[in-house]
Amino acid sequence: MREIHIDDITAAIERLFIDANINLSGNMYTAIKDAIDREASPVGKEVLRELLRNADVAREEKMPICQDTGLAVAFLEIGQDTHITGGDLSEAVSEGVRRAYRNGYLRKSCCHPFTRKNTGDNTPPIVHIKIVPGDRLKVTVLPKGGGSENYGEVRMLTPSQGKEGVRAFILEMVRKGGPNPCPPITVGIGIGGNFEMSALLSKEALMVPPGERSTDPEMADLEREILEEINRTGIGPQGYGGTVTALDVHIKMAPCHLASLPVAVNIQCHAHRMKEAVL
Repeated sequence: MREIHIDDITAAIERLFIDANINLSGNMYTAIKDAIDREASPVGKEVLRELLRNADVAREEKMPICQDTGLAVAFLEIGQDTHITGGDLSEAVSEGVRRAYRNGYLRKSCCHPFTRKNTGDNTPPIVHIKIVPGDRLKVTVLPKGGGSENYGEVRMLTPSQGKEGVRAFILEMVRKGGPNPCPPITVGIGIGGNFEMSALLSKEALMVPPGERSTDPEMADLEREILEEINRTGIGPQGYGGTVTALDVHIKMAPCHLASLPVAVNIQCHAHRMKEAVL
């Protein structure tokens, strides 16, 4: 049995949220850079260059990539041979978020749904926990901005709507979002499970690296097809028109009830802030 103290978890959470908000990940930087060559619109090309310049300034000046530093979403994969010591795991994660948004001078966006009173420290975080084999703890943080999250949706399709119904729903959500999710976007899609599982699958789909395809050949083909269709909408970088509306599309799928076809769409902005560490 391997022991991990909660102080190490708190420190990792603080470090990762600050890093994610300031330093655009290398694979996303490359994805945007590569998109310049594919973009047919001169304006679209210049927008993509500006996004890279913005990322450069953020990294050099140690400032957030975007003023919306997101709700704090964290995924913990805890090895079943791991023992968390020193206190409460949930509080350890919350404290890490609290420190990150205070010490990193990140905007605190968490508020009461109706009064809109800010919680003051961007807590409570949204935490998803999985128990996995081994004695390691993997922490993935995904600070999620409101502009992109607002254009996510779960829809309970009928089985007869099938793959074409899924495709139509995804394109509807992309067109509905237009420029508001700050394209070029990444689209996470969850298919199957039930109502809540499809939503979680769509969020997990966003964690797949750009350019990586589903291991299911049918889903990999569907990812390619939907990506092409999204890029034919003409929305373009930041909504100025062009041929690169999305950088990638990822699908996670699970079996579902024979009477249902749950589908969730979760859209991510161009920055796609995500960082991870293994303790």
